[in-house]
Amino acid sequence: MEIHKILGEKVSVYRRENSSKWHCAASLKGKQYRSSTKQASLLAAKDVAEDWYMELRNKDRYGELATGKTFREAAKKFEDEYEVITAGRRSAKWVDGHKARLRLHLLPYLGNKGLKEITSGVGQEYRAHRMTKPKDWDKKNLDKASGTPKVWKPPARNTIHNEIVTLSMVLKTAERHGWIEHIPNMTDPYRRQSKIEHRPWFTPKEYKQFYEATRENAKKPKNPRFKWYAEQLHDFVLIMANSGLRPDEIKRLEYRDVEIVDDLNTTETILEIEVRGKRGIGFCKSMPGAVRPFVRMVTRNEPKPTDLLFPSDFKKMMNGILHDHNLKFDRDGKARTAYSLRHSYICFRLLEGADIYQVAKNCRTSVEMIEKHYAAHLKDMIDTSLVNVRRIKRVDMGAEVGSGK
Repeated sequence: MEIHKILGEKVSVYRRENSSKWHCAASLKGKQYRSSTKQASLLAAKDVAEDWYMELRNKDRYGELATGKTFREAAKKFEDEYEVITAGRRSAKWVDGHKARLRLHLLPYLGNKGLKEITSGVGQEYRAHRMTKPKDWDKKNLDKASGTPKVWKPPARNTIHNEIVTLSMVLKTAERHGWIEHIPNMTDPYRRQSKIEHRPWFTPKEYKQFYEATRENAKKPKNPRFKWYAEQLHDFVLIMANSGLRPDEIKRLEYRDVEIVDDLNTTETILEIEVRGKRGIGFCKSMPGAVRPFVRMVTRNEPKPTDLLFPSDFKKMMNGILHDHNLKFDRDGKARTAYSLRHSYICFRLLEGADIYQVAKNCRTSVEMIEKHYAAHLKDMIDTSLVNVRRIKRVDMGAEVGSGK
């Protein structure tokens, strides 16, 4: 690093390796300040550095310098509070996600910056920083086999969005403690409305192909030792697609949470399920197709009321069947998972003409979410009798009389 001292060695003008621009630095009341001169010429950079230092002195004289807590201190306070206060309400994985984003990205960039210096512009600069390829990428990311640098990919839009959410939560913590007066607007100024995309689901034909494959696998598993798991998987698929439960909800289900009842409104036998999931405690009424799988499970497992319906995970077996039958990805290349069975349930109900409000209530979600992610791409949700309306043409009686007709 090339360094030059000016103003009686009070200010350092320096240029980093592989950089064409000069920067300046100075200490004031025990605190270090840095800034870019944005100049490639040393002479011009010294002039800018002198003006910068004089302005810094004036701000200090009139109490305008940004003082107080740093972002690093606020981040530490946020981590301590968030983990304790949300214990039992947020998963450990969710909390660790905030910590990882702070440790890997936010603190290296903003850690030493004063909270009062973080503005909307700084938030936008952070976005640009994350979308720019690091200068040392090629040196630090060499492929061991070929010796060539690995391909750099910018982070996904949702990744940066999550980092900005963490940043905003830290700033909210600082505001609550009186370290800043207001929270700057961190929304993306160039954001446009994102494209509405449907969630991966099984069409009725694909769903039939899938459950027939799991049924065949239950009869003749590749390894006889896994027959019980194969039978459980088949019943899992049928119950999920006939109830619309989330994967985390069905994993928490105990046998005492499920009851076989004769529904008065439809005169059909269904399952009434007490659900415990991310939305707290709710209730679900299944389709009749979920009853036989549940009865089979009771017969097979002879469970206690407090036993879990699905104590084991068969993700690998399910993915194997999806791959074997070319069902793992939909036509848009989106991977299907256990969640796709919930999406399929919602789509099937809408295709059959079910009331969207009742579907949302039964699935413990909102009408807005269903309209955005499900109803938008289902052709049967468009009523042609209301769309293909034609105005009746009026007959010009005067023209008919004048023509002698």
